[in-house]
Amino acid sequence: MFQPQRRHVIAAAIAMACGVSTVFAQTPWPSKPLKMVVGFPAGSSPDLMARLIAEPLSQALGQPVVVENKAGAGGNIAASQVARATDDHTIGLMINGNLTIAKILNPATPYDPLADLTPVSLLAVAPLVLSVPGDTATSGAAFFAAARESGDRWNYGTPGVGTVAHLGMELIKSRAGIAPVHVPYPGNPQVITALLGAQIQMSLLPPGLAMAQVRAGKLKAIGVTSAGRSSVVPDVPSLAEAGVKDLQLEIWNAVAAPNSLPKAHVNRLAVLLADIVRRPEIRQKILAQGWQVAGTSPEGLANRIRKDTAAMAEVIQKNNIKP
Repeated sequence: MFQPQRRHVIAAAIAMACGVSTVFAQTPWPSKPLKMVVGFPAGSSPDLMARLIAEPLSQALGQPVVVENKAGAGGNIAASQVARATDDHTIGLMINGNLTIAKILNPATPYDPLADLTPVSLLAVAPLVLSVPGDTATSGAAFFAAARESGDRWNYGTPGVGTVAHLGMELIKSRAGIAPVHVPYPGNPQVITALLGAQIQMSLLPPGLAMAQVRAGKLKAIGVTSAGRSSVVPDVPSLAEAGVKDLQLEIWNAVAAPNSLPKAHVNRLAVLLADIVRRPEIRQKILAQGWQVAGTSPEGLANRIRKDTAAMAEVIQKNNIKP
């Protein structure tokens, strides 16, 4: 009469010996709504990306995907929340700074991107556009010649110390032999206003912001920071064409999870996200927002994190950049 019970005990013991919890094996995931934390306000580029993928991801998972905005500290407050999550139902949509240089730039950052977060998928990438006032010199080569002659009398603007725009301009300065002075602003809208008013002479801007002003004739695009021309703005030359060699700098959006999220869930999310962003209708919407689809595996994102962390850490240390 005790045979069935013994069989049950033996089966459970075998499962545990194989490293598989019978409860885990029988419990579907996600078992409740999945929270996607975004470190920027509604209407921002990361927020738009999150909301674009949330509904198709919800359909694929069979559970709601709730976007939660937790703005502040360049997205690091949200990244810290994701890193501390232990509910197996919290992920984050982050920018490259959150996953690469956060701890290097500011040792007080309450999480370590490499130790506390697990890469899921690189969703989309974009170059930055070196933007200048609309009446600036007509060619990239002429612009850099004028910049070298002007020395530190010229300024460049960014949305803050330690942003990709800031580190990217310092990289361009070293590659192009120019010396404009950094002027930080609260955000890109203020940077654009300063450019339009000729208070600064240059800035690196996301394509989605720069090209509207370029097409209106108010700004001029000198070049993009990708190694070659970008499909996001194919009519804009690369800065390499203006003589700035060995430059490859992109901004990106990615999904990351707490290190505690089981690998099986991470892999499943990566496969679903790659499929979603590559769907023609989603791809077109992402392109309209100024991004080129990537849709990588966790390993692909991990490789990108390592590469960009090394490059940006060198810029931070060489220029002694502090938050």
